[in-house]
Amino acid sequence: MSNQNYANHTQIVPAFLAVLGILFLTVIGAGVNLYLSIDDHQRLYSAALILVLSICTFALAFHARGFPLKAQDRAIRAEENLRHFAMTGKLLDPRLSALQIVALRFASDGEFVALAARAAKENLAPKDIKQAVKSWRADEYRV
Repeated sequence: MSNQNYANHTQIVPAFLAVLGILFLTVIGAGVNLYLSIDDHQRLYSAALILVLSICTFALAFHARGFPLKAQDRAIRAEENLRHFAMTGKLLDPRLSALQIVALRFASDGEFVALAARAAKENLAPKDIKQAVKSWRADEYRV
């Protein structure tokens, strides 16, 4: 794999996007089915149930992706706090948001402390933090 940098650090999971697309189409199809079943009382209950289950499955897909990312963000916050503490003897500035700290993980040890201070002082956006990194520290584990 080539060296990770700002231009290529994002990861897209095509299978997840395909599943989301299929689920979205399923919700639309279930909605159409319910609409067409309004006058047919024998099909109405099952059509409504299919729509509700389709919506629940669509929401579950987002949560199945979101919950592990939230846990990963917490782990990254702890790792970067420890990293900052090891370098300075102090914890990260509490003004830093979780997304700012997640962005700081790409900074090399030589620029991490200064960039963390700058990010807190100037309230840099995560994108700006990543763009300010000169010596990129790859993170191959986050998806």
